[in-house]
Amino acid sequence: MKLYVGNLSFQTSSQELEELFSSIGSVDSATVVEDRETGRSRGFGFVEMASQEDGEKAIAEFNGTQFGGRDIKVNEAKPREDRGGRGGYNGGGYGGGNRW
Repeated sequence: MKLYVGNLSFQTSSQELEELFSSIGSVDSATVVEDRETGRSRGFGFVEMASQEDGEKAIAEFNGTQFGGRDIKVNEAKPREDRGGRGGYNGGGYGGGNRW
């Protein structure tokens, strides 16, 4: 079960996140998302628990609790939305209304 963990301290590392959640059960992966340009934490991450049961237990145990001096938010991660094309000009077209 993949979990979203939000409102993390900018000093929180992926290892610290893994250590926290491993107190509940087996952790397959834990990642703090970083800014591509600066390498600085973006204040959220993802933890993949080995089972649905451990994931639900982690949500119940950690959502709204203090970690790193902040009240963290923990819930089931939603599938990533397609945010449109990345090739410029609104997904590769010539843009809205601008006709050549």
